[in-house]
Amino acid sequence: MSYAQQMLESLERGENEKALSLFKKVQSFSSDEERFALAEQLYGLGFLEEARELYEKLLEAFPEEGELLVLLAEVLVDMDKEEEAMLLLEQLDQTDENYPRALLLLADLYQMQGLYEVSEQKLQAANELLPDEPVIQFALAEFYSEQGRFLEAIRLYKQLLAGGQQEIAGISIDQRLAESLSAGGAFEESLEHYEKALDQHLEINTLFGYAFTAFQAGFYQTAIAKFEELKALDPDYHSIYLYLAKAYEHEEELEKGLEAAKEGIRHDEFHKELHLIAGKLSLKLGREEEAEHYLRSALVLDPEFSEAALTLNKLLFHQERYEDVLEITELLKKDGEADPQFLWDEAKALNELEEYSQALTAYEEAYNFFKSHAHFLEEYGYFLMEEGKRKEALQIFRQLLQDDPANEEWLLLIERLSE
Repeated sequence: MSYAQQMLESLERGENEKALSLFKKVQSFSSDEERFALAEQLYGLGFLEEARELYEKLLEAFPEEGELLVLLAEVLVDMDKEEEAMLLLEQLDQTDENYPRALLLLADLYQMQGLYEVSEQKLQAANELLPDEPVIQFALAEFYSEQGRFLEAIRLYKQLLAGGQQEIAGISIDQRLAESLSAGGAFEESLEHYEKALDQHLEINTLFGYAFTAFQAGFYQTAIAKFEELKALDPDYHSIYLYLAKAYEHEEELEKGLEAAKEGIRHDEFHKELHLIAGKLSLKLGREEEAEHYLRSALVLDPEFSEAALTLNKLLFHQERYEDVLEITELLKKDGEADPQFLWDEAKALNELEEYSQALTAYEEAYNFFKSHAHFLEEYGYFLMEEGKRKEALQIFRQLLQDDPANEEWLLLIERLSE
């Protein structure tokens, strides 16, 4: 039995010291073929330093062997020695048959460094050398997809499928094409390829992509069916629950939507969007106390969560709890929330509490943001009238009349205020 084989068997038995002793014998006495085979096996087992030593020793004997350069570079990348790997790969002669493989690895390395133009150049160079090589076409498609250049990615994925290529390195081309089509907004065509990918292999991320794309396309019943299928396969797939709840909401199945949101919260109690949708669905079901609980929970998770705060304010206005509205608006303003709706909410609450001077200040500030909002202008105009500010109110109602010149109510008010 060769030293290399003995070493591998020692590693399997956990006899690391013996394996190390045998490794030294491999370095000294084994043939180049045995060293090469062992280097590949050690790399696969994660013994990177030992694989590196063997490849370096082989390169001393065969300095012009391009495959060894590429293999050593791959080991160096896994050892987080990207700069060394790049220097090695750049040494490879362009006429070497391993040069396209080196270009692919260089493209990955430049992309990791954020040098996307250089990465694309390397991929294009590889494609020019081997224009019919599916692995290179796939690498280019993946690059374009990651860069958000979906039309280019889609063209290449379709080209691969047309050439009879269904998968590369265990990755479904239909699944990748479906993702790019979905990201580009071609939802219905995307669903066709998701179905093909799922026919080839039932995989939970692909199933989620199918369900989410159906949701985006407005096919809520399909989305619900696929989300429920995924939930049955993996209840801990947390991304399901928010969209499942929303899909049920679109279908007016509010109880099921609320239950989906609650189930999601049980799996991920820190998901603020789930607390928000639970609050909204509770409101639609008339369960105000439960709605307030979930909306306040969302704000505990994120004190600057303006959508939750605004939804809670609507409930508090409905319940005539104006001091609580002010508490929410002050909390959001304190945390630097810039949504002007909070100024309007503050003005309305102060008005209801008969804090007219403060309400006027808040209305004046809110006016800067709602000059074109008819509902705000109407409310502001009536407030000014009640405060005896006829001139300012007249200006507001004239502004309203510009957008609705036939409005008899505004015409009468303007006539009264002009007297």
